[in-house]
Amino acid sequence: MDNNRNMKENNARALKMMLWLGIASLIMTFAGFTSAFIVSKSREDWILNFELPSAFTYSLAIIIISSLTLILARRELLKNNYRVTTIYLCITLFLGVSFAVSQFIGFNEIIENGYHFTGPTSTITTSFIFLIAFVHLVHVLAGILVLLFVIFNNSKRKYSQNNFLGFELASIFWHFIDILWIYLFLFLVFFR
Repeated sequence: MDNNRNMKENNARALKMMLWLGIASLIMTFAGFTSAFIVSKSREDWILNFELPSAFTYSLAIIIISSLTLILARRELLKNNYRVTTIYLCITLFLGVSFAVSQFIGFNEIIENGYHFTGPTSTITTSFIFLIAFVHLVHVLAGILVLLFVIFNNSKRKYSQNNFLGFELASIFWHFIDILWIYLFLFLVFFR
């Protein structure tokens, strides 16, 4: 019995460590992007005071609310209230999809203003904005897939008060991409 318990604890520790290593690599990636953004601001072709799409502001509110609904889902899971947990998880999923849609609306706003990611109508400024937002969006889409997996497992009642490692790992990742977007948004607003 103790052997089985020790193996489960070691497995949980290993999975959490792998997740944190992945998060650390993402932090370094985005630190590189934002550092390159700052260095590139000295270029002659940099657009000063480029206005971010309004959809990016809405996406900020959406992703913050999604983290709150995930916190509520965790609270209900710890009470073994599966139905309410599923409701909050589905709301989080809906908000995640809404975030992705708002990002594409933001990309369209930039394009409607005459700027593209590459080509003759691109600028170094807009290329960086597209790159930073798109790479973050890819991770949100990965988070959406993880949420679908968590919703499925919750519907099968695989999580409980004493066994919610998958839920916990998904929550850590989701909250990380939330905090990352807050940082990126504020960075893009204040370091234009």
